Amino acid sequence: MGEAQKTFQGPRHHTSLKKPLWLVLTVSVLSMLLISTHMFSRQGKRSSSDSLSSWLPVHVRKLTDEEVAARAVVREILKTPPSITQNSKIAFLFLTPGTLPFEKLWDEFFKGHEGKFSVYIHPSKERPVHISRYFSDREIHSDEVAWGRISMVDAEKRLLVNALEDPDNQHFVLLSESCIPLHSFDYTYRYLLYSNISFIESFVDPGEHGTGRHMEHMLPEIAKEDFRKGAQWFTMKRQHAIIVMADGLYYSKFRQYCGPGIEADKNCIADEHYLPTFFSMLDPMGISNWSVTYVDWSERRWHPKTHTANEISLEFMKNVTSEETSTHVTSVGEHGDELHWPCTWNGITRPCYLFARKFHPDALDKLVNLFPNYTNTAA
Repeated sequence: MGEAQKTFQGPRHHTSLKKPLWLVLTVSVLSMLLISTHMFSRQGKRSSSDSLSSWLPVHVRKLTDEEVAARAVVREILKTPPSITQNSKIAFLFLTPGTLPFEKLWDEFFKGHEGKFSVYIHPSKERPVHISRYFSDREIHSDEVAWGRISMVDAEKRLLVNALEDPDNQHFVLLSESCIPLHSFDYTYRYLLYSNISFIESFVDPGEHGTGRHMEHMLPEIAKEDFRKGAQWFTMKRQHAIIVMADGLYYSKFRQYCGPGIEADKNCIADEHYLPTFFSMLDPMGISNWSVTYVDWSERRWHPKTHTANEISLEFMKNVTSEETSTHVTSVGEHGDELHWPCTWNGITRPCYLFARKFHPDALDKLVNLFPNYTNTAA
């Protein structure tokens, strides 16, 4: 800009003023196109077609009355400032078929931090048997959960609404029975409570198990180019939890049109797409686009790798806790493509993961013994 100002402030050549207006406009338009093309080529987060759609005006069609209302509600909720006080808590939401095999490890994690956390359990098949006082009588009213069905999302929302009843709960963490903590409670508490975003994975998977699962019936509210994928294991701020509970419009599209076999050769998995798509559309700058729960998809199967006791070592655990790049696996190609995403916390490079899954119950004793040695206590 400085050089441009010098040029315009210097001696003017009268011959340049005689150039026809159409020539000046043509040069200007071409310059803008070149700049736009350069901007598209630098965007690594999205594909070229997605980059183009993101550069164009967000609304290329008239929104329905329901969409206008939904977006107005979201805007108002997001205006509510976070209320972080000495009484603020993190709500740990356990989505499990029954007993939690790693309660002993979680007991070590929670010990000494009473008043800074809440525990909620959604057992979908049988009432758990507890060994930790932090988990006793913490079950909520639950219902049957089927993998890949909207009932999984319903269970997540059931956990959220119960946790929202406590006004001190300011951040919400969804966990499974095979999840373990990777850091000390203090580190985890600061990481989540003082983050300026929610940690929700959301990325473009152009393959058959990504945008290939989009249903035409989701239109016009959910376009194919807006369809996202991500792990269901989220953490979210209170404002975002309220937004999820307030949503009826976008949830209804996934309830009706996202499930195994709804359309021939399409197996839409609701918990992998609803929240990633919803937040990418309505508050894209408010989410991380990666999950703070580590998982290993190296086997390229329907479910991630399960880690057994003989795989667990101090070196393995330290590698997981120190990883600073998150990996998204798409369904493109024979074995899937990998997209790598740098992890930052409020703009600072930090380890990606606070939790990890899936771990076999036989790894419990080894993990309890190693826990004091691999957890990060730094701020």
